[in-house]
Amino acid sequence: MSTICDWEDFDVDADCEALNSAMEGLGTNEDLITETITMRSNAQRLEVKDKFGQMFGKRLEDALKDELGGNYEDCVLAMFKSPTELDATELHDAIKGAGTSEDVLIEILCSRTNEEIAAIKETYKSLFESDLVEDIEGDTSGAFGALIFSIAQACRSEDDEIDEDLANEDAQALIDAGEAQWGTDESRFNVILASRSFWHLVHVFDIYETMSDKVMEEAIENEMSGDVKDAMLAIVKCVRSKSKYYAERVYNSMKGAGTDDRTLIRIIVSRSEIDLANIRDHFVGMYEQTVSEFIEDDCGGDYKKCLLHIVNGNC
Repeated sequence: MSTICDWEDFDVDADCEALNSAMEGLGTNEDLITETITMRSNAQRLEVKDKFGQMFGKRLEDALKDELGGNYEDCVLAMFKSPTELDATELHDAIKGAGTSEDVLIEILCSRTNEEIAAIKETYKSLFESDLVEDIEGDTSGAFGALIFSIAQACRSEDDEIDEDLANEDAQALIDAGEAQWGTDESRFNVILASRSFWHLVHVFDIYETMSDKVMEEAIENEMSGDVKDAMLAIVKCVRSKSKYYAERVYNSMKGAGTDDRTLIRIIVSRSEIDLANIRDHFVGMYEQTVSEFIEDDCGGDYKKCLLHIVNGNC
């Protein structure tokens, strides 16, 4: 379930006027900006972005950059990107920044559908005149690089029919590639986790647990290390429940000293029209505290208000 829906009384001209008035003159009316944009769906915000340029002869994003700053600016600007553009931009920055942010590659690519990954690759090419798969290949290596390269092909099976024989073969192959031998054959894990449908993998994991007395997560923890372990665990968690996976990501972004604001913004904004309400519910069950309470404790000012508006929603 989403937290943000289309606003019934949406008036694109009125919203453009409101945003322009919030940025005119001395000072900025951040509350008006927040209350306007967080109550609109992404499609409505994109319509506002286009109309604002037509009405006032300047790009809305440039106007916002001139007036805002810090995490609040990052959150607001993220809301004026389409979901695919946001994913493409985050992946580009993860690859082209100082060092590679493997956790961003893992989060986005391991949780998206073939259709979503294909759209991301197309948008990435359009925005950055570069090929996402080639950039991944040039910036990652080893078993992790192979797994991410495989997923980026966007060729995972989407068959919802369960082949019982193949499921048993896959479960046995995972045992043979891991706990049944000295060392681990990551390539066999790669073949199964990167190419089989999520429906099929649910069944494979159940069979694996029966055969080995270990859950799949425990097997990966024991057999893998580093980024490839994190990526394979992400796939397993997404197979079981994407919303629970994101609840854990939100928690990890705020726990301990300091906040990983970029991850927090990316998940809150990108999942707001998909399953943020489910993430909210899982978060309480997993951590005995609400997402809103965590945000209240870890964030401040207009940034905090903006996130809370999205989490509480308009649906």
